[in-house]
Amino acid sequence: MKVGVIGAGNIGQAIATQVLCAGHEVQIANSRGPETLVDLVERLGPGAGAGTIKEAASQDIVAVAVPWVHLESALSGLPDWQGRVVIDANNAVLPPDYKAADLGGRSSSEVFAQMVPGARVVKTANTLAAEVLAGDPVTSVGRRVLFVSGDDSEAKDKVGGIFSEAGFKTIDVGDLATGGRLHQFPGAPLARSLIAVD
Repeated sequence: MKVGVIGAGNIGQAIATQVLCAGHEVQIANSRGPETLVDLVERLGPGAGAGTIKEAASQDIVAVAVPWVHLESALSGLPDWQGRVVIDANNAVLPPDYKAADLGGRSSSEVFAQMVPGARVVKTANTLAAEVLAGDPVTSVGRRVLFVSGDDSEAKDKVGGIFSEAGFKTIDVGDLATGGRLHQFPGAPLARSLIAVD
């Protein structure tokens, strides 16, 4: 399977690393074009490639990891997602002090879902620091936990399966409205790093 990754910052790179560790391919994209990603693709290694945002968005599963203030512009102009699975790895925080954005009572994933019409949105990979997310999820005391929420069970199974193959323990915490609030950052009760003892 090839997974598109929109966003080549630290979180996007971490997701790409784990997708490759799970044995899949990655096409990563940023706003500046694939020619700026040559060195990154080389560092990521076999199975990684660069593309435009439109090319990355055309994959069956697409992870989006873009600063909240740039999300709308990064996703604008893309066609209807036609049921493709989209991973929301974003947190609704605003620079320079990274305070929570005012979402009008909605969860951040409910807001994100409106930016990707027709997609099956799954929220995950948003609670770990980038260097932890990129590292080996299997520790001496157990596996690192990733929470998963979404409105489509099949989509959650697909996304959870990728991260499970990479070594994470994935825990389904419900739909986007309810579960999404449990692990969105900042302030949610599950927005912290956990380890599951197997």
